[in-house]
Amino acid sequence: MIALDEEPVEQFEEVTRLYWLPVFRFVLTLVRDRNVAEDVTQDCFFKAYKGWKHFRGDSSVRTWLIRIALNVIHTSARGKRVQFWSHASHLDPTSMTEAVPDLKPSPEAQVVSRERLRHIWKAVELTSAKQRTVFHLRFVEDLECHEIAERMGISEGAVKVHLFRAVQAVRKTYRRRTARN
Repeated sequence: MIALDEEPVEQFEEVTRLYWLPVFRFVLTLVRDRNVAEDVTQDCFFKAYKGWKHFRGDSSVRTWLIRIALNVIHTSARGKRVQFWSHASHLDPTSMTEAVPDLKPSPEAQVVSRERLRHIWKAVELTSAKQRTVFHLRFVEDLECHEIAERMGISEGAVKVHLFRAVQAVRKTYRRRTARN
């Protein structure tokens, strides 16, 4: 539960911690491209952060974030359609496929993504064995906390503690490494 008596930044850190993965999964099911889903999710949380002080609580935070994510997807798709039709107006119908926007990430974006992942996994290597295992099962195997607990033979609470500590350690190490570069 989000404590409303905390500072807005701390509240939003909690929102991000709780809802990043569910929003990402939702977006991924719609766009079916991991890189695009990451970008949309990041844009969603950026817009949500900017609008956090205006969130009235008329809906759940998750519903609000999903609505923002849908708007980001629709805005992005609308921009691609406009781009397509502005290019398509002066093409002959046989070459229309040339104007279809390429949704694959650029080579530069792929390099940046690989570099980010390399930094993240180097940071994961610095965590304890249990934290590494929980992190892997959660973010690579995509298991829920209760499934990880069952698989590792520990309590769900212990899984959450290990996961929280792993994510905190990875964030801290990642920030340090990327600040140096």
